[in-house]
Amino acid sequence: MKNLLVPIDRLRDFEEIVDVRTPLEFAEDHIPGAINAPVLSNEERVIVGTMYKQVSPFEATRVGAAMVARNIAQHLDTLFADKPRNWRPLVYCWRGGKRSGAMTTWLNMIGWQARQLEGGYKSYRRDVIGRLDTLPARFRYVALIGHTGCGKTRLLHALRAAGAQTLDLEGLAAHRGSLLGALPGHPQPSQKAFDSALAVELGAFDAAKPVFVEAEGRRIGAITMPDALLASLHAAACVDVTARREDRIAFLLQDYAHLFDDPAFFKAQLSKLVALHSRERVAHWHKLIDENARATLFAELIDRHYDPAYGRSSRAHYVRLAHAAHVQFRPNDADSVAQAHALLAQLADTAHAL
Repeated sequence: MKNLLVPIDRLRDFEEIVDVRTPLEFAEDHIPGAINAPVLSNEERVIVGTMYKQVSPFEATRVGAAMVARNIAQHLDTLFADKPRNWRPLVYCWRGGKRSGAMTTWLNMIGWQARQLEGGYKSYRRDVIGRLDTLPARFRYVALIGHTGCGKTRLLHALRAAGAQTLDLEGLAAHRGSLLGALPGHPQPSQKAFDSALAVELGAFDAAKPVFVEAEGRRIGAITMPDALLASLHAAACVDVTARREDRIAFLLQDYAHLFDDPAFFKAQLSKLVALHSRERVAHWHKLIDENARATLFAELIDRHYDPAYGRSSRAHYVRLAHAAHVQFRPNDADSVAQAHALLAQLADTAHAL
């Protein structure tokens, strides 16, 4: 099989990538664009692993081989049935061992030009980690910094629509970054899947153009930011985004309205703030939820929680904030793209970070 092994840097040589790991392994993370053709199901892998430890490696291998053969046959009859004669897939499993080796052997016996990824998913994961250590420093960043509710994410999307190069970290993490930032119906990806998506995004950027990004802390929900990217962001040029208080409240009433659909969850999240505030204040906020006093609640959260927290975090980490460009954004207006164009013109006129 040595002549069928290829290194990680040859991914682009193949028209299709086949991940033969279990659906659970695939769901956690996989090479972007890969299809899943498991040679062992989630349950079968557990059975084989248990036999390996409790019975014997030989029996586990024998039973596992029969399972693998049946599953490969099923894929040949279904998933691979319409593949052309000159199909050239790259196959991988966890370590580039028996699972991908079995699939690669059978595909080549049929006549397809299949190859096996040397080192399997583990070699891909090492490559991702390596890229995340080096890629962030290649770019110039412009960090959008501002209080909660001023519409930084909306401005970031408008900048992309206006032609700017943007990195939407909260979009990749499926989370708004704050205590109340979970997106309804959208679970966060695994850390590995986030890292893979981030490496793809960074790899597509043009180093000659600035990258606009929303200021973030070390964590976005359950996702941890790579150290190299966080260091680059903390050294970024800054745009101080402000909005009128009434606009911020109106924005939060729109973007966080779903929290009132599950009052118990909303209260549970606010209860995590007891250590920062007091039981009495959090109980008062719970009462505002019960009364459906939405505007009052968000106004108090802005004044007593979000704004003080912003003052502590941004000034502590973003070293160029004192020299930031300033823009007042109207997050609820329909002309967000026009506002983004105006910001780009302002930055170009002042040669700020551009």
